[in-house]
Amino acid sequence: MQTTSTADGSSARRAPLGQISDMDLRLLRVFRTVVDCGGMAAAELELNIGASTVSRHIKDLETRLGLRLCSRGRAGFALTQEGAHIYAQTTQLFAAADAFRAGVDDIHQRMGGELQVAVFDKTASNPKAQIARAIALFSQAAPDVALSLHVGTLTAIERGVLDGQFQVGIIPGHRSSSALDYLPLFDEGMLLYCGATHPLFGADHGALDWGAMRALRFAGLGYHSPNMEVSQRLRLRRVATGFDQESIATFILSGQFVGFLPAHYAASFEAAGQMQAIAPQQFHYDCAFFAITRHAPAPTRATRLFQHCLAQSHAT
Repeated sequence: MQTTSTADGSSARRAPLGQISDMDLRLLRVFRTVVDCGGMAAAELELNIGASTVSRHIKDLETRLGLRLCSRGRAGFALTQEGAHIYAQTTQLFAAADAFRAGVDDIHQRMGGELQVAVFDKTASNPKAQIARAIALFSQAAPDVALSLHVGTLTAIERGVLDGQFQVGIIPGHRSSSALDYLPLFDEGMLLYCGATHPLFGADHGALDWGAMRALRFAGLGYHSPNMEVSQRLRLRRVATGFDQESIATFILSGQFVGFLPAHYAASFEAAGQMQAIAPQQFHYDCAFFAITRHAPAPTRATRLFQHCLAQSHAT
């Protein structure tokens, strides 16, 4: 932080950044891309500029901000605490810029810019999910809108919608927030599975009850979700923690754990003889999926159109 002398001889702190210029915005975009890609080598391809240029841009941004944003070298790329804070602020800055551009488009009664949509893990194989159909309808109706699709955890999607990073999120319902609006879409059946080398695989499941399940080693999601709610309510013994459906499936395939998976996602593993549903008539639950949008400010025309396409696609 730089200092200047005031009229009474005291020193006053002056922010090193001052006015934000077009060059600052360019450097921030480079920085955001580097973080999103997980390092400068991957960002080189995304930005279509050389690694040395990417590194120079990051160094210029650090000089401009007066902060060390990341460590890079043989140990790999990692954000500093200040870098993580700047990344969060950068995400909000560009989300606000996108919202402003979309607002101007609304005034002119046209749709352009970008629409960021985030979807929960492993929904594409659910026959009840008609997200692809909604995308087709939207793309036909708004061909000038650049649509980006992200896959994330439930909490990351909620947080991204709230801070403006995503305009629409598609998640299983697990709690309600007054800051979000919810559009019901489809549901998903969850079954309890064991792997091919687990003692329950191929065994008689007729005498099993939830009490017996509490004695087994359970693999569950490590964040607030229907999966966590069910496991806590039934007092299942979670000894392995995953953060997406892929990780839960991997735990199950090890033969050491049981866990819940979407039936549509586990079908291919069952067909290959790699896992088995345990007494599916008894050990199951359903969860409903919703499209979430931020309650305020009001959604843009592109966001409203995408919501309409989702509702239309899931109406039958």
